[in-house]
Amino acid sequence: MRDRNAALTAADIASLAWDKMDGLLPAVVQDSATGQVLMLGYMNRQALETTLRDNLVTFFSRSRNSLWQKGETSGNCLAVVSVLPDCDSDALLIKAEPAGPTCHLGTRSCFSEEGPTGVGFLAELARVVRDRASGGDESSYTARLLAEGPARIAQKVGEEGVELALAAVSRDKDGCIDEASDLIYHLTVLMEARGFGWDEVAARLIERHR
Repeated sequence: MRDRNAALTAADIASLAWDKMDGLLPAVVQDSATGQVLMLGYMNRQALETTLRDNLVTFFSRSRNSLWQKGETSGNCLAVVSVLPDCDSDALLIKAEPAGPTCHLGTRSCFSEEGPTGVGFLAELARVVRDRASGGDESSYTARLLAEGPARIAQKVGEEGVELALAAVSRDKDGCIDEASDLIYHLTVLMEARGFGWDEVAARLIERHR
């Protein structure tokens, strides 16, 4: 069986189930960092080949009977990270990095007005921290902390870790959540300062689990 995590080859494209929907495949686009589902479109073979060639998500418009690149007029493109067929080869999952809102209504996702939720918000938090790092806003606590350097950030991580440990034995569930949130925020800032992110931490955990 083909490894669905491998890059699509010309032979893979030819073997997809194009005949099931008159030459079209539904393509779900997912934010590669947060896991949030951004939109659903359709691709014919040419659209898929163009997507893979240009590394920008390109669909086939059924109403216009032509190809269209997501963001070609708004600038809110979707940079391709990976394209994966499902087990029946009749649908595609595209993981992408969005440049701005995906929906024409101005929201991140066509399915929700909210941003990512659950553990996916950690990637969103990392994006916010990265923006603060380059924003030049002196009133931003995050920007000031990053400017002070890894040693100061590490001190804050240590303080928050101790506070969480103390909360674990002296406070209720809500108190523990507060302290865990403080720790994770400062840990995210430290990760930005040291040049790695949640995706790399998750990859290391997966590697250890295996």
